[in-house]
Amino acid sequence: MFFPGKIVSFIADEDYEIDDIGMSGSSILIFENKVLKAQKYIEEAKNEYQMMKYLHEKYLPVPTVYAYEETEDTSYLLMSKCDGQMACCAAYMENPALQCKLLADGLKKLWSVDVSDCPSDQRLSRKLAEARYNVENGLVDMDNVQPDTFGENGFRSPEELLQWLYDNPPKEELVLSHGDYCLPNIFGIRDKVTGYIDLGKTGIADKWCDIAICYRSLLNNYRGVYSGDEEKDYPDCDELLLFRELGIEPDWEKIRYYILLDELF
Repeated sequence: MFFPGKIVSFIADEDYEIDDIGMSGSSILIFENKVLKAQKYIEEAKNEYQMMKYLHEKYLPVPTVYAYEETEDTSYLLMSKCDGQMACCAAYMENPALQCKLLADGLKKLWSVDVSDCPSDQRLSRKLAEARYNVENGLVDMDNVQPDTFGENGFRSPEELLQWLYDNPPKEELVLSHGDYCLPNIFGIRDKVTGYIDLGKTGIADKWCDIAICYRSLLNNYRGVYSGDEEKDYPDCDELLLFRELGIEPDWEKIRYYILLDELF
């Protein structure tokens, strides 16, 4: 694989493995004590780099950036490894009480940050504009949506879904939002978060955006959607455990809204 100059100076001839966990569409190379994320250059790539530095300044657990470089069509982000394990690892999946304590800890840490100087605005008006662009340019991945989003019991098309989203915007409760708060993007040791990754959508947004994506991720993992083994699911897991750990009642309308919005990305 090609590495630009700044990156080469850090990794030399070190061996690496390819990490295929997650759905970011990036190439993730795992070195002994570093991680390289290479992806097609888009605005999210630059935002991830900026937000990683911002969160580091806020003393939140994010990887240390060793180098960032852009070529004509690719961005390269070289960072430290996160301590701990992903929230979707077996140790957490088999202990949902501990898992939800971890996820709640991560959300509360984000929400505690003063966003008055946050460099990234991810409010709904911007997200809807991005969703419109995706719909108008045929960028919605119809093979990677929830089963009932479209079709007989859902929307007839991405265009119809987009119009519904514009017609039914919720009132936003603005916080620092991860933007893709799903289990593979959160690392922990016991019930404390030790790392946030995939920060391309991180910025000021409604707190329910992260809650909704986290809730969907929990359900999908509980049901064995991403385990690679349809027999490996966790039918006895309590779907409301996350909300009890957060100390809030679920707002099902907002949860549905943000899950549907994410279908267009």
